[in-house]
Amino acid sequence: MNPNKSPLPELFKGIALFTPGGDLIYCIDESKKGRWHLHLCSALQEILDLPEPPHFLVPLYTATIDHWLDPRTGKIRTFAEAYPAVMRHQALLNAVFCSGNLVWQKTPWREGLCDSLVLATYRSNFEQLWKNNDLIVRLELSEKVSIDSQPLITGQQIPLQTQPYILRLFVAGHTPNTENILQSLHELLEKYLRSPYTLKVIDVLAHPEQAEIHQVNATPTLVKVLPKPMRRIVGDMNSSEKILQMLGIINKSNYST
Repeated sequence: MNPNKSPLPELFKGIALFTPGGDLIYCIDESKKGRWHLHLCSALQEILDLPEPPHFLVPLYTATIDHWLDPRTGKIRTFAEAYPAVMRHQALLNAVFCSGNLVWQKTPWREGLCDSLVLATYRSNFEQLWKNNDLIVRLELSEKVSIDSQPLITGQQIPLQTQPYILRLFVAGHTPNTENILQSLHELLEKYLRSPYTLKVIDVLAHPEQAEIHQVNATPTLVKVLPKPMRRIVGDMNSSEKILQMLGIINKSNYST
């Protein structure tokens, strides 16, 4: 564990990012003006020598704590919440944020945040994240660097977060063809999509009501729920150009492989 170079202030906002293997990287912001999920992802990339920042860990493996001053009572209050996947780490969270025996609230789970099949596709390229490296790191932010621009690690630039994409892939059973489609789609999104995204795989055989809600009559169907307008591709998932056009990433005239 890296020693804390600066003590915790009375008022601060903190965010923690865990890996599937149980490693932890966290950050403290006493100005309470920033959100730095991407800073933590970038730091993990450098520390664990990953091929790219593991943005797919957000928000599934995050926890947040806020020490704030209640203007009505003049007393410091604490609000702390964590996603279900990291609730088992409450004791560690309390240790790094010096919050005693605080009981953390479970962040309400929202449909479409993460799909186990999608998460599994990252494991071969990010094997380090599934190992426990006994890593507990506090990321220090430079006073001269805006917390909304880049982290204090080799000056690496972080892409600015824009409106996230919410995607649905409707399939009929988890067949080898489904796996192939998911793998190629994942590679395409990672290569070209510059915004955070969630991709949920829905088996219409197990969840026919979801197919009805989204008016899906054939599989495979890829639906872009957000950003608006909603769009879809039915059947042919081999055309990268059509998928990128549907996502609004390219125009037909400027696509190049």
